[in-house]
Amino acid sequence: MKIRKFFTLLAVILMTASAALAQDAAQKIDGLLKNYYDYGQFNGSVLVAEKGKVVYKKGFGMANMEWAIPNQPDTKFRIGSVTKQFTAALVLQLVEQGKIKLDGKLGDYLPDYRKDTGDKITIHQLLNHTSGIPSYTGQPDFFANVSRNPYTVADFVKKFASGELEFEPGSKFAYNNSGYFLLGAIVEKVTGKSYETVLKERIFELLGMTNTGYDNHAPLLQKRASGYEKTPAGYVNAAYLDMSLPYAAGSMYSTVEDLYKWDQALYENKIISADSKKLMFTPGLSDYGYGFLIADRPIGKTDQKTKVIQHGGGINGFNSLLTRLVDRQQTIILLDNVGLGRYQRNITNSIINILNGQPFDAPKKSLTETLSKTVIEKGVAATVAEYRKLKTENAAMYDFSESELNMLGYQLLGMKRIKDAIEIFKLNVEMFPKAANLYDSLGEAYLADNQKELALANYKKTVELDPANANAVQIVDRLEGKEIKVDSSVYDAYVGDYEIAPSFILTITKEADKLMGQATGQRKLELKPVSQTQFVVPDVKANISFEKDSGGKVTGLTLTQNGRAMKAKKIK
Repeated sequence: MKIRKFFTLLAVILMTASAALAQDAAQKIDGLLKNYYDYGQFNGSVLVAEKGKVVYKKGFGMANMEWAIPNQPDTKFRIGSVTKQFTAALVLQLVEQGKIKLDGKLGDYLPDYRKDTGDKITIHQLLNHTSGIPSYTGQPDFFANVSRNPYTVADFVKKFASGELEFEPGSKFAYNNSGYFLLGAIVEKVTGKSYETVLKERIFELLGMTNTGYDNHAPLLQKRASGYEKTPAGYVNAAYLDMSLPYAAGSMYSTVEDLYKWDQALYENKIISADSKKLMFTPGLSDYGYGFLIADRPIGKTDQKTKVIQHGGGINGFNSLLTRLVDRQQTIILLDNVGLGRYQRNITNSIINILNGQPFDAPKKSLTETLSKTVIEKGVAATVAEYRKLKTENAAMYDFSESELNMLGYQLLGMKRIKDAIEIFKLNVEMFPKAANLYDSLGEAYLADNQKELALANYKKTVELDPANANAVQIVDRLEGKEIKVDSSVYDAYVGDYEIAPSFILTITKEADKLMGQATGQRKLELKPVSQTQFVVPDVKANISFEKDSGGKVTGLTLTQNGRAMKAKKIK
């Protein structure tokens, strides 16, 4: 009897301690999110769960700014590419039923698709972004000229998802919205129903996801969040996007609560079998499975590692991030309706640290946002004065990294306030006199102002501090009247895949006499030569320097952008 009482008491103590830990975590998460919201870096809804229990859920900011309607846990957000994991699940269901084969060819299911490529590409390659089909969102004029126009699935496939292959299917990874659009078309062809109907019948109704669906602009949808973008002048409505275009690659809406139902279902076999889940969560090239990125990552600054299954989404005015730490049964869901995705990974990492008892980084106020208001309202002289005052009196509260002033300078360049941009870049150079990239930015502003001598002086300073800065080298040569000529035959040795990070691959290809580069999830850009081994990517102000071993074989490259040098090993 005494032993039984002892164990009962012990169980009560453990339950009490567990509840206290959960409450402490919730309070820390709440404080963290309040700071991000107060600093204008999060506007949306969040849900955090651990071991099958919701630790924290809350809405921040406005779902509709015009009517001052707040975000709540049941607010509906567009989730962008988080849609892809649902598309992958539908395909796997059809594989289980014998209606689709993973090694089956695209042309087997879409017989009207161009035969030369349709007979090469497998369903597996569409699922894991190794098909080689160009991604329609990577087309230079897509968002400007196409994104507002409705298309039928068949018409869109024919016009935008049937391009020439960029590489041999299965040989490389290139994040690809066209591939998932085609998967949606295959689901429709095989089932004889619309993609929207199949989603509803096979997933949403089964899991009770009553606040999730395929987003259309016309129907009235209760608690639908509006999408916004943050500009130096304030918030604006996000650009219109016809939702027939994201389709099976990104047209869903959902809530944090419904996505949690989905997360929990993935621990069971309600939607797909254990064998199908193994396929979905097996990392392929660039750690991508089927609709998810999968990687082992450290917890905080410890030696502990855990498996992280994750995918984000970005679509006009919205960002989403679903993160699952399956070994620890921890889930973090962030939905944002102000296009603030650049902060979501930092928020997620801090919450992971909180859940696992590790120190976490608190946010800092954006110096760019603070000073952009001043420069608009009071001018550049007042802005410089405010910067110096804040640095003296509030250095710990603001982000004083060199990138902040640089962002402000480029905002001013975009507004055609070139002379104001010059003053901001000059201030940044004063604060960080050893930062080569900042002289590059100042040189660019002087060049925009047609002050070529000052531009040349600053680009020369860039080269002095960073001889590998191919952009600066190219501009110095151009301003001094030199011409760079490189035989395009040397480009052959550079063609291949370069791993910058486990989920970030730079693919180098040769097209006619040009060398091209395409990073994961980004459009293809031309690399312009500065020397036999050095290149510049003018569109994104990046430099690439190829590296060779003693035998002359290309082994890797160094990508330099925004003052950060990233080494990449050649993996193919």
